[in-house]
Amino acid sequence: MRMSIAESIAARNAGAAATLVLLLSLTTAGSPTPAWSAPPAAPAAHAPARTGSTPPLRPTTAAQVLAASAAADWRRPDPQDTLYLELPAGRVVLELSPQFAPRHTANILALVRGGFFDGLTVERVQDNYVVQWGDPDGTRPVGAAQRTLPAEFERALSGLAFQRLPDTDTYAPLTGFAAELPAAADPAVGRAWPVHCYGAVGVGRDNDVDSGGGTELYVVIGQAPRHLDRNITVVGRVLSGMELLSALPRGTGPLGFYEKPEQRLPIRSVRIAADVPAAQRSDLEVLRTGTATFAAWVEARRNRREEWFKVPAGHVDVCNLPIPVRQRTHG
Repeated sequence: MRMSIAESIAARNAGAAATLVLLLSLTTAGSPTPAWSAPPAAPAAHAPARTGSTPPLRPTTAAQVLAASAAADWRRPDPQDTLYLELPAGRVVLELSPQFAPRHTANILALVRGGFFDGLTVERVQDNYVVQWGDPDGTRPVGAAQRTLPAEFERALSGLAFQRLPDTDTYAPLTGFAAELPAAADPAVGRAWPVHCYGAVGVGRDNDVDSGGGTELYVVIGQAPRHLDRNITVVGRVLSGMELLSALPRGTGPLGFYEKPEQRLPIRSVRIAADVPAAQRSDLEVLRTGTATFAAWVEARRNRREEWFKVPAGHVDVCNLPIPVRQRTHG
């Protein structure tokens, strides 16, 4: 009997789980074991079907993995760490990361609750780089928050569950996922950090490493600028609304800053999701990175099996693995 897509994927996931050990809590003591060993190469074709039987399914695609996922494979963002950036064209949803940047996360939440960003503007849109917003003149009071904080470029690897990719990386000894963000790590020094993938949210600063605090924020809208890793505090990522940021008019001044105040895009408000009535919240769910389904999805992205692809790459960059986000289904 021919297996359904869900049954086929479940069987494939079971095999993947044996080869791909999902999570590894790395510590500063000893050398880590790869959390994901390199999977075997996909066969050129399935074995011939028995005479008279239905031909087997094609190898699993990323879309099929997601379609067969279970409700437990998905999580709802914590409303206490989720921001709604309201622009004239709509809402951008950002998820903050207290595991990587606890002090900056707390400070940004204090700024938001004090109404700091309301009425400010998007002041910079640099092509293939970043969108930035905040207080360009540095004159707006910060209320109960702080204007500057010590940098949080990286954190201890000890105690952090790190899901490792088997592929080599130009910028770090290993990459993968930690605290639900694309991340990198150096086990030799016991440090880990989030990486600048498309949609990463960072904290602007001056030359002094401790000159940022969250009053200026940016989002990566271009090819991953990994040279910024460990030079700026990454505080989270965009979950939805990237199209509203990436489509903004480019600034014509140096570094993409708008040259005239009237070119700046007004920010209607920034709110914490927990402070917004439940009926007005964005009902999103995010694929959990520490699951067999996520491992199968990564493998499907490493070796693209859609009919259009003729030569699977067999490798993937961490920034070419955008963690799936979808509207939550009810009932």
